[in-house]
Amino acid sequence: MQLYNTLTRKKEVLTPVRPGHVNMYVCGITAYDYCHIGHARSALVFDVLVRHLRASGLEVTFVRNFTDVDDKIIRRANQEGRDWKDVAETYIAAFHEDMDALGVIRADKEPRATEYIREMQDICTTLINEGKAYATPSGDVYFRVRSYPPYGKLSGRSLDELMAGARVAPGEEKEDPLDFALWKAAKPGEPWWESPWGKGRPGWHIECSAMSKPYLPLDIHGGGQDLVFPHHENEIAQTEASCGCELARLWVHNGFVQVNSEKMSKSLGNFKTIRDILESYLPETLRFFLLGKQYRSPIDFTPEIMDESEKALNRVYECLREARKGLERASWKKTPLPQDIVKEWQELGPAFHAALDDDLNTAQALGHIFSQVRIANRLLEDKALRAAEGSREILEDLLRRAADWTARLGMFGQDPQTFLIAQRDRRARRAQLDIPAVEALLQRRLDARAARDFAASDQLRDELAALGVAVRDTPEGQVWDLI
Repeated sequence: MQLYNTLTRKKEVLTPVRPGHVNMYVCGITAYDYCHIGHARSALVFDVLVRHLRASGLEVTFVRNFTDVDDKIIRRANQEGRDWKDVAETYIAAFHEDMDALGVIRADKEPRATEYIREMQDICTTLINEGKAYATPSGDVYFRVRSYPPYGKLSGRSLDELMAGARVAPGEEKEDPLDFALWKAAKPGEPWWESPWGKGRPGWHIECSAMSKPYLPLDIHGGGQDLVFPHHENEIAQTEASCGCELARLWVHNGFVQVNSEKMSKSLGNFKTIRDILESYLPETLRFFLLGKQYRSPIDFTPEIMDESEKALNRVYECLREARKGLERASWKKTPLPQDIVKEWQELGPAFHAALDDDLNTAQALGHIFSQVRIANRLLEDKALRAAEGSREILEDLLRRAADWTARLGMFGQDPQTFLIAQRDRRARRAQLDIPAVEALLQRRLDARAARDFAASDQLRDELAALGVAVRDTPEGQVWDLI
C-alpha cells in the first residue's frame, strides 16, 4: 500500500517497522463540544485505513487520544459553572455516541492527556537537562525551537518565514518569539498538578508526545490538515529532540470540509455537528458522502450533495436486494455469458483493492463498486443474460464482494430492504410527509384491490401521487416511495 507522506510530499510504500504490524496514532478531539462534520471526516478516513489494513492481513494497533484538559475545556466549564472534568467526560461520551452511530471502529487505545502528566513532565525535564527547553521564573516551560535544526520540515516553513509573524505576548517570558510552551504555570481557578516548576498544567503539543511514546517509532501518524502546523510540527520537534528517534515514518492528513463552499464556523451560522446532520440523514449516507472524495481533497457539504449521496447509496442496496431475489427465483441454463462481461467483472474485484492501496482512494474504489453494480443490474434486467449459468456465478460473487466492501469501507452491510425502507422514511420526514396518513391510504388501496374495486384503487393511487408518493405492486406486495 502507498500513502501520501506530508513529510516528504510524495506517495510512499507503507513498510511497517515490525513486519506485519502497523502502529498508528491519530490525534483525537479536544473534549469541549459536540463533534462536527470535520471530526467525522477525519474519523472515517482513519477508520477505513484501519479496516483496509486489517482486511489485507496486517495487524494494527490503533491509538487515538483525547485532550481532556485544555483552555477551551476550562473556558466552557467556567461559562457553564461546571467542573472541567465533567465537561470533558460529557463530550468524550458524546464522541463515542456519534462515532458508534457512524460505524467507526473504536481505537485499540484511547489515552487521555490527564493520564500522562508524569510522562509529560519527564519529557520536559529531559529537554531542560539537554538545553533544548527552559523554565521561566513564573513556572512556564518553553521549547527552544532553534535547538532543533529540522524545525519546519513537516509544514515546509522556514525559521525566517516564521519569525516574520512571531511576537512575544505581554507577560510571556520567552527567550525567542518562536519558542512554544511545553508546560504552563497555573492561573487562578484553573486545574493544576505539582511539578518541578511549581503548580501547572501541560501545553497542548506535549500531550501527544507523551501519549504516543509507548508506540514509537510510529508507522503512521494522522490527523486533519489543520494540525500540520503548529501542532504536529511542534510534536515532532519535542519528541525527536527528547528521545533521539524518529516519531513517525508516514504523516497522513485529511482535507478540510466546507459548507456551501464556505469555511465552517459558528459565526457564519453554517456550523454542522454530526448530530445536526443525522436528524435528516441516515449515518451511512453521511459516511458515503465523506468517503466520496479522496481523503486529501477538500469536500463541500450541501444538502443537494447529501441527497445525491442518498440516491447513489440506494442504487447499491437496490442491486444487492434484487441480486438476492434473482438467485432465489431464477432457473439457470448452461449458455455462457459474453466474454466482455466476464472479463470486466474479473478485473473490477482487484481494481477495488488497488484503489484503496493507492493512497486510500475511496472515490475510485466506490467508482469500481458502481461498475460492478452496473454489470449486475444488466444481468438482472436482461432475460437472456439472467438465465445464463455465468450470471448466477456473478450474482453470487457480487454478494461475496459486498461483504468485502463492508469490511473495508464500513458500508453496504445492512439488510437491503430494511435499509431502503429506513432511507425512504428519512426522506419522507425531510419532506414533512404525514406517514400515518400515507399508510392509511395505502391500506385503503389494498382493501380496494382485494375487493376488485379497481376504480377506487386508481383514485387512491392518484391521491397518493398528489402527496408525492409513488406506488408499485410487486410479487412481495405493495411498495411505495417518494416521487
